[in-house]
Amino acid sequence: MSGGCGLSPSAVRASREVRAVIGRLRRRIRAAGGAEDISLGQATVLARLMDNEGLTASDLAAVEGMRHQSMTATVAALRGMGLVERRRDPGDGRRLLIALTGEGRRRAEEGRQARGEWLAAELQEKCTEEERQTVIAAMAVLERLVRD
Repeated sequence: MSGGCGLSPSAVRASREVRAVIGRLRRRIRAAGGAEDISLGQATVLARLMDNEGLTASDLAAVEGMRHQSMTATVAALRGMGLVERRRDPGDGRRLLIALTGEGRRRAEEGRQARGEWLAAELQEKCTEEERQTVIAAMAVLERLVRD
């Protein structure tokens, strides 16, 4: 990314810095969840199923921006750990829905809680009130980038 194609130097720099910080932040947040035995992708699927119980592998792949085959492998690994199960769709018996098991729900809730507490504690300890308000404003700006 050299700044060609009419991109301003500030846009190029902001892009570089946002990607770098978000990558490091994701790794730190994941580590705070205490789930060393599952991958970030697997943890993301568990979190997605917390909010949307009963999605197909195709649904999950679409919302996560993954290939169907990759999502199928992720779901198979989670099934092998006893964290998700497949159920027939009551409205269409041909479709298989992916749902959390009791253990999967417990793990997803614990991870979500731990990650949220870690980030809030870091923001409290390392940032002033003004800086936290700046972070909140910056998130609104970044949110505009991901809206469809």
